[in-house]
Amino acid sequence: MASTTSAAPQSRTKLSKTFQRVITFKKSTKSLSNNGFCLHLPNDKFKNSDRHFDKQLVDEAEVRNRAAMDAFVAKLFATVSSLKAAYAELQAAQFPYDGGAIQSADQVVVDELKSLSELKRSFMKKQIDASPPHVTLLLSEIQEQQSLMKMYHITMSKMEKQIKSKDSEISSLENVLMAANSTNKSIESRLSSSRCFPLLDNKNLSDLTITNFIGVLDYALRSIQDFVKLLICDMEAANWDIDAAVKAIEPDEIFPKSSYKCFAFESYVTREIFEGFNVRSDEDEEDRFQNFYQFKKLKSLTTTHLLKQNPRSPFAKFTRAKYMRLVHPKMEFSFYGNLSQRKTLNAWQFPETPFFGAFAEMARRVWILRCLALSFHEEVSVFRATKGCRFSNLYMESVMDDEIGDELRVAFTVVPGFKIGKMVVQSQVYVSPVRRLSRQNEGPRGF
Repeated sequence: MASTTSAAPQSRTKLSKTFQRVITFKKSTKSLSNNGFCLHLPNDKFKNSDRHFDKQLVDEAEVRNRAAMDAFVAKLFATVSSLKAAYAELQAAQFPYDGGAIQSADQVVVDELKSLSELKRSFMKKQIDASPPHVTLLLSEIQEQQSLMKMYHITMSKMEKQIKSKDSEISSLENVLMAANSTNKSIESRLSSSRCFPLLDNKNLSDLTITNFIGVLDYALRSIQDFVKLLICDMEAANWDIDAAVKAIEPDEIFPKSSYKCFAFESYVTREIFEGFNVRSDEDEEDRFQNFYQFKKLKSLTTTHLLKQNPRSPFAKFTRAKYMRLVHPKMEFSFYGNLSQRKTLNAWQFPETPFFGAFAEMARRVWILRCLALSFHEEVSVFRATKGCRFSNLYMESVMDDEIGDELRVAFTVVPGFKIGKMVVQSQVYVSPVRRLSRQNEGPRGF
């Protein structure tokens, strides 16, 4: 019993120590929890982690939705582009009409309209993410580019057809224009050849004045200008380099306006056609009367009649010689591809072409001017202003309206002047500022 009693107090002592340790731990734990450190921190950490996870899920959903919508819109626009291309192809197949192409293009239009309808239905049902967005975007871009290429091809084909049509129209109009020009030249030649000079019909030899001479000179100059226009037109039709031709006549001159270049050609023609025009004053009254009679006769007859009536008359010889001198063989060949007009003249016959008709009319008017000059009692001579001489209002008239000033110099003579006794008919000159010419000569000179 003693041992049992002594063992019981020892067991209670161990049990009491165990409870004491437990009670002490609880107190310590409660004390820490009162400071808010051990119990609240783990709960806050779990809440923040949940929020971050939820936000990440929302962002990913928005990105997916946006990508799906972008892909859907791209597919929509690509389908619209395909529809436009199909419709353009349908229109192109109608002009010119192509039944097979129309049927094929019409089916493509129907298919594209069905695709648009399916896209609308998918959008209404919110089923726009049937395939990966990046795949849809890539396919839509390919479809867009294919539609654009088709549109470009259709447009290019349409423009090529229009170009061919315009080329054909231009060719047809060129033929019409050539025919019209040929007809006009022929009509002008006939009108010019049949045109009679109405003045001096009632004039006598004793009534001649310098005014009468000027009137006939103007009549001759009009035919010269007509021939120069025809000459330039033939040069252009033969693809001549007009600037090079002008340089060959006046190598040192500059023309501020393109229209001024005709003066160089007119200068060349007048220089050749009036060469040898000077008339001596040793003719008697009978010769003067005969010349005046020839003047009246020739001015009332046509050029064709004069040449055919007597192919070896002085006028016919004059016309033939001037043509041979003024129209170079290379010029004639480049205009017409042959020398038939020259060969006809060599046989003492006269070509019936618009070009020679205009030339012969010019020669006739110059010839009758010479007949009139031989009718004057005073000596009639021709003069040309020397290049570089000072412009003189007494001897010269400028062919340009915009060249004014005190320091003007003659570049070249366009139309020669005439002296009838002591009276002067002004020459027509092309003038330049003094700085453009080095020579300082003055006064006119003869041939």
